[in-house]
This record gives sequence, structure tokens and C-alpha cells, in this order.
Amino acid sequence: MWKRWLTGLLSVVLAVAVAACGGTAEETAPPAAEPAPQGAESAAESPAESPAEAAYPLTVTDASGTEVVFEKAPERIVSIAPSETEVLFAVGAGASVVGVDDWSDFPADVEGLPRVGGLEANVEAILELEPDVVFAGWSMSTATIEELRKLGLTVYAFETQTLDEAIAHIREVGKIVDNAEEAEAVAAKMEADRQKVLDAVGGLTDAEKKKVYVEFSPGWTVGKGEFMDELLTLAGGVNVADQPGWYEISEENIIEANPEVILYSAGVEGLEGIITGRAGWNKIDALANGQLFAIDDNLISRPGPRLTEALIEVAKALYPERIGQ
Repeated sequence: MWKRWLTGLLSVVLAVAVAACGGTAEETAPPAAEPAPQGAESAAESPAESPAEAAYPLTVTDASGTEVVFEKAPERIVSIAPSETEVLFAVGAGASVVGVDDWSDFPADVEGLPRVGGLEANVEAILELEPDVVFAGWSMSTATIEELRKLGLTVYAFETQTLDEAIAHIREVGKIVDNAEEAEAVAAKMEADRQKVLDAVGGLTDAEKKKVYVEFSPGWTVGKGEFMDELLTLAGGVNVADQPGWYEISEENIIEANPEVILYSAGVEGLEGIITGRAGWNKIDALANGQLFAIDDNLISRPGPRLTEALIEVAKALYPERIGQ
């Protein structure tokens, strides 16, 4: 998904969901997330070019390294990744989506669509929908993708590991479905959102940047080299996690790190109480000063069109005086 997180839910933990993709959950295993680029130039700094219309047959190389050929814009699409469902609807291809995975819950238009399974897609259900193409997350759906291809179905596998890649992916999907202009509008908005945050926090000195602790599954945090760390960095924060990847915390180490802000999953029932109830944590600056904020799991975990909304929410939590409402 997103690399290891992929298609959706902030974590296989948080709801047995997946990266690229999302849902809510109440489990305790850690999710896998994304590596992190450090910023980007404003889209306004270089003249925008009109998106090129798709020229069919269109050949793209997907995340599995497979060349996928589209003779025309697909008219029947099945998405088995919540983030892909969001992308397809955002770029104007929602009317062509005939089936989605169990975790796809946004936008509201997905309600009532046939469901084809969760972490393990129901291949028979997909076949019954007779899709022109199946959109799937490579890391989380490898076995399903291979099985569908053996059965003669066209599968487009995606995997985004950075915000830049997520934006580029939206543009590619727009070309595939012959809605390049709609996709460009979505991508441009995301780039503008990112630039808004970068402009707001760009003047911060190292001493002014707030230390942040993240907990989206009880007892687990996210460190360097992951996607959440990228968003924190773009938002002007400093992640107190000192190890790479997702790992189980030492409560004493977090006390010693003394974060000024704590972000936690809004989708894990009771997590706020777990955090505030830990022995000695009331002395941490973030808790002592009321700087504990819930973040929507789906916004932060799905590499789709709402990703920069998550970035803005993180920035508002860290620097409300710098980010307008």
C-alpha cells in the first residue's frame, strides 16, 4: 500500500484493515506505514501543463512490474483497496465501480455496492461482477492478484510509499479511466494543501519544532522511515520514536522523551484512557498541557485524495496558531 500498510486501514491491527486503505479497529497489532519525503515545491512555482488525454491502447507498468494494457477506459471496475475506491470516485470514475472490498466506506456513494471480501478477497464474487479491471494493493493482495491473473482478469496493482507517489498515482489512475482533468484537479489540490502546511511551518527553528509521540495501536508507535513520520516532518514536528518502523514502546522511554504533543487513533476504543492512565505519563508535557489529539485513522492511513487533509489536521494539532481553520 502502501508498502506493507497498503490498502487501507491504518493497521491490520486497528481493524484488521489495511494500509492503502482504512477502516477502524480495536486490535493491538501494529500497522505498517510509509517512508517519508521532506517537502515539495509549490505547484504555483512551475507553470501547470494541461493533462494529456489518454491515448488508447494505454500501457502502464504497475507496482508488480507488470505491463497492463487498457484498450479503452474500463467500464466495469472492482476495487479491493479502500484507498483505490476513494481515488476512483475522486477522479470521476465512481459510476464505473461495480464492486468494492469490505473496508471501503468512503465516499457515501459506495454504500450498497457489492462487497468482495476483506483481507482475503472473494475471487468468485469478483468473477461474478465481470470487471474490465481489478484495482488492488500489491503488498497486501499479492496472492489474490496472481490468482485473478491466472483466471484471465486484468489487474492493476498499486503501491505508494510517499506522498509524492500517492499524488502521482492519482494522476495515473485519471489517465487509465480517461478522466485526466479531474485527476489533475485532485492532485493539484493535494499539492496546494501540502504547500499551505509547508509555508505555515517553514519559518520554525529547530528549537521551535514540537516533539511528537504517535500511538495508533495500544502500546505501539511509529518511527523513522515510515509514512506517518513523513507527515509529522512535513507538519513541522519531531517524532520522538527513535527506532525505525512500527515497534512496541517502552513507557519509560516516552516519559524521558517528554513529547509536547501526542497523536492517537480516533478509531481505537479506549485508547485515550490507556494513554492518560499510564503511570507517570501525567508528567509528560503533552498530557500536562492538554495536547492530546485524536486523528481519523482513515485519513492518515489511506494513500488517496484525502491524505493531505490528514497532513493539515496534524499541522493544526501541532501549530494551531499557524494553520487557519
